Amino acid sequence: MNLDAASLAILWPAFIAGLLVTATHVPLGMQVLARGIVFIDLAVAQIAGVGVILADSFGWQPQGVAVQVAALSAALAGALLLTWTERRWPEVQEAIIGVVFVLASSVALLLLASNARGGEHLKDLLLGQILWVSPERLPLQVLIAAAILAIWYGLGARVGRVGFYVLFAGAVTVSVQLVGLYLVFATLVIPALATYYSTNWRTLKAYAVGLIAYAAGLALSATTDLPSGAMIVCALAITGGVVAWLGRRGSA
Repeated sequence: MNLDAASLAILWPAFIAGLLVTATHVPLGMQVLARGIVFIDLAVAQIAGVGVILADSFGWQPQGVAVQVAALSAALAGALLLTWTERRWPEVQEAIIGVVFVLASSVALLLLASNARGGEHLKDLLLGQILWVSPERLPLQVLIAAAILAIWYGLGARVGRVGFYVLFAGAVTVSVQLVGLYLVFATLVIPALATYYSTNWRTLKAYAVGLIAYAAGLALSATTDLPSGAMIVCALAITGGVVAWLGRRGSA
């Protein structure tokens, strides 16, 4: 495998972005599995995407403050709605999340229907543009990830239901614009699922799944010229499967 200097210059910001997404999504993913609300990230991320699309339709700059505020506001509104439905109808929360996702997806399609670049916008929302992550964006992403992790590990169970949904909305809003909807879902669920039955070092193993998969997926994408987002999702699935198999075999 031969990666030249130009490829490495593109890959290292993408890898750092992947590590930041993994850092926040591993603990949140474990909580998602524990709560039985696996598809919440798809719903909240899609709602954040609607906020981005709306901002774009107003002609706001893609990386401007207004777009970030629109995305975060939409995600927080969706998260607070799901907080209320979980408290009101907990037995059907997963179904409600599915309905919210489909509704947000349909609204996004309607908003993009009259946009000449609608197909491209939709592809960016789903698959992301991780290879085009700007190094200048990374310091802010590091601060956001550090703040989310500090609150999560500092407060623990005291975060509460509302706090969890708010943190989740913030994390997903940032990550979906970095890596796309598919990678957000895969990073949230696969490491947590792969280590679900682990009794020792579960968090460390889950982080290892993310680190290995992002490194391998990006490297394979660069050498094969295949889409990076899809390649990393496949790498996450394979790495997670191997870790799950080794874990079950060791406990047998």
